[in-house]
Amino acid sequence: MSRFQSNLDHVRVAAPCSADWDSMFGDERVRFCGQCKLNVYNLSEMKRAEAELLISRAEGRLCVRYFQRRDGSIITQNCPVGLLAIKRRLTRVANAIGSTLLSFFAGIGAYAIAERLYLISVPQPGPIAGAIAVGKIASPPPLVPIQKKREAMLGEMVEPVLPKQNRAR
Repeated sequence: MSRFQSNLDHVRVAAPCSADWDSMFGDERVRFCGQCKLNVYNLSEMKRAEAELLISRAEGRLCVRYFQRRDGSIITQNCPVGLLAIKRRLTRVANAIGSTLLSFFAGIGAYAIAERLYLISVPQPGPIAGAIAVGKIASPPPLVPIQKKREAMLGEMVEPVLPKQNRAR
């Protein structure tokens, strides 16, 4: 390999690992994998020079994680193409916000000028005069006393007992 070619351009993963990045211990650049007992390096969180130095110094197995473009190149932290895309996106958002604010304030200014030139009549609050119309107020309904509901008596009938003096002789 010539000295002008980058080691980063030739990185390929021989056997993809099924370990979950979020379950590993470490930070966004290096995490320790409990399955293969190796450090896993996130090349996309490193600058290009750091990633190339790591690959050139690696002896034996090196576990890496990276994000790749459609053309196969690896996205690094200081990737000029990625930075340009971020810059374009921020420029578009800033332009959208700026044009929205400019349109809003231009609309307010146009409304104020039209109002001063009496092109727009704005109703002003003033005194209200006129006859008051009041409908007939209905009288409240008469009060009806509430009657208790009588309970029905059920049971076997018993002959009444009369006092001794009223008994037939």
